[in-house]
Amino acid sequence: MKVSSTDPVPDGGGVSQSLRVVAADPDPAWCEFYREVLPRLGHQVCVAATGGQLVEQCRLLSPDLVIAAAPLPDRDGLAAVERLCQDQPIPIILVPADDDAVLAERALGNPCVLACLHKPVKEGDLKAALALARSRFEQFQSLCREVSELRQALEDRKLIERAKGVLMKYGEVSEEEGYQRLRKLASVQNRKLVEVAQEILTAGEVFQGLGPTHERDQGSTRSTRERGRRTRSEFIRRLSADGRRTVPQEE
Repeated sequence: MKVSSTDPVPDGGGVSQSLRVVAADPDPAWCEFYREVLPRLGHQVCVAATGGQLVEQCRLLSPDLVIAAAPLPDRDGLAAVERLCQDQPIPIILVPADDDAVLAERALGNPCVLACLHKPVKEGDLKAALALARSRFEQFQSLCREVSELRQALEDRKLIERAKGVLMKYGEVSEEEGYQRLRKLASVQNRKLVEVAQEILTAGEVFQGLGPTHERDQGSTRSTRERGRRTRSEFIRRLSADGRRTVPQEE
């Protein structure tokens, strides 16, 4: 998206915090422009003249935002920022040399490229682009966190459902009662429900290992079944008590 100083700027008209900015341009005059203007806008700046320098400076400084010309002498400016985003997502303002349709299409495919400027860059346009790119990046990061939390919640739910199945199988309880016992254990132990569920699943693996197998050196299958029955009874007793320990000890 092209930005101009007449575009609406988020958060009341500017970037409220000081940003660490790395600006890359092969033209020394534009590097000097960024050195003068960005501190005047309240930001710290480090300049680079090549794509390699841009990547290296970003790895060293971990900037809050990158301004990159396209092309750069040793590589395509967009290729440089794509390399950066593989290591760590960072908001990018791209400054293409002209209206390159192919470059524009590639830029649209990179979620970190959040604004475009065209030379000659004006101070007001740069200020607006900084605010816009930073605001959009924060929204993007917030959405990523929400997706990650939803994905984790789904995985936790699957784990809890499996643990509930173990209680239904070995505790001979209904689905609702199994869930209530899980909640009781979590409350008594002051732990997350998913942590208790994981412990229940570990216990289920123990029970499965105590199933009716032949033990030639320790007797018949009957003794193994009896051992499993006693362990299961102990498991159920502990679930119904204070819940200080979930996984039974092998005898």
